Amino acid sequence: MDRLSRIRFLLGDQAVKKLGQSSVMIVGCGAVGSFAVEALARSGIGHIILVDHDIVEESNINRQLFALDSTHCRPKVDVAAARIYDINPDINVDARRIFFDDQSDLDVTPDVVIDAIDTIESKIALYKWCAARGIPCMTSMGAARKRDVTAIRVAPLSKTSVCPMASKIRRLVRDAGLPEFMAVYSLEPATDAVAPGRVFGSIVTVTGAFGLYLANLAIDHIVSKVDHV
Repeated sequence: MDRLSRIRFLLGDQAVKKLGQSSVMIVGCGAVGSFAVEALARSGIGHIILVDHDIVEESNINRQLFALDSTHCRPKVDVAAARIYDINPDINVDARRIFFDDQSDLDVTPDVVIDAIDTIESKIALYKWCAARGIPCMTSMGAARKRDVTAIRVAPLSKTSVCPMASKIRRLVRDAGLPEFMAVYSLEPATDAVAPGRVFGSIVTVTGAFGLYLANLAIDHIVSKVDHV
């Protein structure tokens, strides 16, 4: 059996072929994004575009898949690319070490975009970038300051609730006239786990689950376009 045989048994040959022909861009390769990248690489996505400006720090180790003693101070996109190639050397990886903002104009056209960015301004810039190109976007709301994985939900952004980040983004998206898109969020009220400098407490079981939900949304979107006739 080959490395994708179990997925082939579950989804079928045509779905695996479609995944291999598809391109997904992940913006943000940290606590949420790293697990989305891992899932996509192990699910046979043929082209993965990585966007992140940051380096691995010791404080990332509690929640970020790419953060290890051996990767300390290395760019996250470089670590991610090396790991993807180790999972499947046939994957086409495009690593962009940039900070995504409203000045970003990437010369790529992925089939799906996964937003795992922390900052609201960059999120809105990415939504606008996707909307201008007609690219579907799956987005993560706030995963920090949460402990209950059973409270995680998936819904159109307009149907999200409880999450303070989602509340702000709903308003900004509405004011900008941007289209609807799917969001991963939590019904759990955020704890008061905030350190000086607005450093938010977080745990890998929740942030990782957010990333896996996002990857699953992207995979479902791609597979849904398979002709089963």
